[in-house]
Amino acid sequence: MACIFFVHSVSLTPSAFALSQRDFILLKKIQRDTFEYFLVHTDPETGLARDSSRPGAPVSIAATGFALASFAIASSHGWLSYREAYQKIEQTFNTLEHKTPKQKGFFYHFLDPKTAKRIWGSEVSSIDTALLIAGALLASSYFPGTSLPQRAQHLYEQTDWDWMRNNTLLFSHGWKPESGFLPFYWDMYSEHLILQALALGSRTHPVPRAVWSEWERVHDAYNGKEIVYAYTGSLFTYQFSHAFIDFRHLNDGGINYFDNSQKATIANREFCAAHADEYESYRNRVWGLSACLGPNGYKAYGAKPGNAYHDGTVALHAAIGSIVFTPEESISAIRTLYEYDGGRLYGPLGFKNAFNADRDWWTDDYLGVDQGMTFLMLENFLNDGAIWNRFMNLPQIKHWIERTALSE
Repeated sequence: MACIFFVHSVSLTPSAFALSQRDFILLKKIQRDTFEYFLVHTDPETGLARDSSRPGAPVSIAATGFALASFAIASSHGWLSYREAYQKIEQTFNTLEHKTPKQKGFFYHFLDPKTAKRIWGSEVSSIDTALLIAGALLASSYFPGTSLPQRAQHLYEQTDWDWMRNNTLLFSHGWKPESGFLPFYWDMYSEHLILQALALGSRTHPVPRAVWSEWERVHDAYNGKEIVYAYTGSLFTYQFSHAFIDFRHLNDGGINYFDNSQKATIANREFCAAHADEYESYRNRVWGLSACLGPNGYKAYGAKPGNAYHDGTVALHAAIGSIVFTPEESISAIRTLYEYDGGRLYGPLGFKNAFNADRDWWTDDYLGVDQGMTFLMLENFLNDGAIWNRFMNLPQIKHWIERTALSE
């Protein structure tokens, strides 16, 4: 009996990546299972997404942005009906508009799931608000002709991006009513590119053009690859903004940030391979150093170039989050991790957050932002850049590109 193999052509790169039917089915399963997180861990009363699957976890405003996007995308796959997705997004918008406290349009990082009020003394967060707004704008684009696009636009327009500069040309990480602006600024490459894009694209609270050029592009090399690197070397810093923004054809004074993330991902993989003799976790083509839970709590694990703090803990979302940059290397790692030790790293909501073979440790927990980034990156990879196509057509993003002269 002849065996028939189906090959899916994924055209995210100049030479389309051929995806086997077996891998396609696995990736679709991971995407669908990962989406389940937002069905289970979005509060039914407020529509806000929890930071993690741990009992008693607060709401994360960034995870809520990913949830909004995920609900809309799920409706396009038939995993939710159009009406179900609309109602979930509408419920979240109702909470954001009428219940959640704000400062100059910015939201607090962590909220109580039931009351939607500030919790843990958290800060009004610049990056987490940006991820929320990005998710709201993307989600609403799936529902033209309804009130959702206008409501998402209102959330965007009320955000006073200029205020978050604190009279500098850099964005502060955040603000607290007790002490004012945090003494930390987005001053080098990191996940803040989505914040930059939304702020520079704003017409209601515009920031100076010089804001884009003020943060430093610090270069360093690893194994011959020169990279504009993030301080921690954590892979998520090269992924989060890219879940929304298609950087493939944007040139920032000779820097292509898609290519940069590709090189950073390969460096992360090679860094793990170089330390495989020291750490069992990095053997058998396993890699992925990023911020995640670990044996001693949440850590910003990373690779060179950068701070490169690591102890054998692998973030299970890291390789998937780079699938648009390194499909072959990512899928190889995904297969290995999916089958690892009888499948103990995979659960009903997709890949668990992290493991460390050297410490015989793994977590059964999931983190909302990592689930969201995984889901969105798989959508871009499996559906020919579907998110990118929508997001890049937003007038706010077009205005950012025009203002910063990012050449196509």
